[in-house]
Amino acid sequence: MEAQTTPKLITIDRHINEEQDLHPEATGEFTFLLHDFTFAIRLIEREIRRAGLTDILGLTENTNIHGEAVRKLDQFAFEVIYRAMDHNGNLCVMACEESQGLMKIPEKYPKGKYVLVFDPLDGSSNIDVNITLGTIFGFYKRLDPDLRTDGSLEDVLQPGRKLVAAGYVLFGSSTVFVYSTGHGVNLFTYDPTVGEFLLTKRNIKIPEWNNQYSVNEGYYHKWDEKFQKYIDFIKTPSTDKKRPYSLRYVGTAVADVHRVLIYGGIFMYPGDKSNPNGKLRLMYEANPLSFVIEQAGGLATDGKMNILDIVPTSVHQRTPLFIGSKRNVEELMEFLS
Repeated sequence: MEAQTTPKLITIDRHINEEQDLHPEATGEFTFLLHDFTFAIRLIEREIRRAGLTDILGLTENTNIHGEAVRKLDQFAFEVIYRAMDHNGNLCVMACEESQGLMKIPEKYPKGKYVLVFDPLDGSSNIDVNITLGTIFGFYKRLDPDLRTDGSLEDVLQPGRKLVAAGYVLFGSSTVFVYSTGHGVNLFTYDPTVGEFLLTKRNIKIPEWNNQYSVNEGYYHKWDEKFQKYIDFIKTPSTDKKRPYSLRYVGTAVADVHRVLIYGGIFMYPGDKSNPNGKLRLMYEANPLSFVIEQAGGLATDGKMNILDIVPTSVHQRTPLFIGSKRNVEELMEFLS
């Protein structure tokens, strides 16, 4: 079923307020969180559009926890989100790709009952060549929502099944904001002339199957035999004309997953001989993306179990990821199992 378009002009702020009405126990705290987060995204969107004019392209002299060079735009996105979210009194802790440990809320600000995990700018290697980028995010409730102290590592290390909201922003030919609070998936498109995200697709449903796949085949020689056989299978012509599948690969995970959400198919980032646990991060990449895809009717797995059921052991834990249309993922699992 295709997503429903809406003839109404509904801003993301109004939609967030309407979503609050679906939770009778809501106090408004989470609504304020999303308002602040979308404000940060507007600032990032502005700088991305002007990046080449404001000397914000290129590398900084820093590396992140993963040993990767930090790009200027990466650093800007990280700082904007942190500064927009650290003082509202609704978060107790944050965690993200660019920070080695937990990101505490400054002492001078009150602490709340929510946890934010995020990747400030997915697709960093594409920044300087003007290819699609994205921001990925997820919100949890802390384990004891009555506490008003600093959040703990245990508050962060919750399985994706415990997310109360998750989504991503795609900075492409237009800027789109896709998110879910557990009541379906909605897409908002940014109108820079009025500075608003407007609801353009409501209740998105991923197609059950499509003959498109997304994977970096440059690593084929490093994959295990089962996964190689699956790739060989979907590239082999069939009498019913459903194969070979078409390869679509951007190299920005959030962009590839977004394409799968809209058109169907499967995105894959397996482990290999060099990285047996994969390269994508469970907490702030795989979990939020999997939450969205599952809410849209798709599936996500690490090849053995549902991504959202994995109990994390570290903030920067990596995982293989196979995500997309239900029938595509089930077809893959027949080969892996």
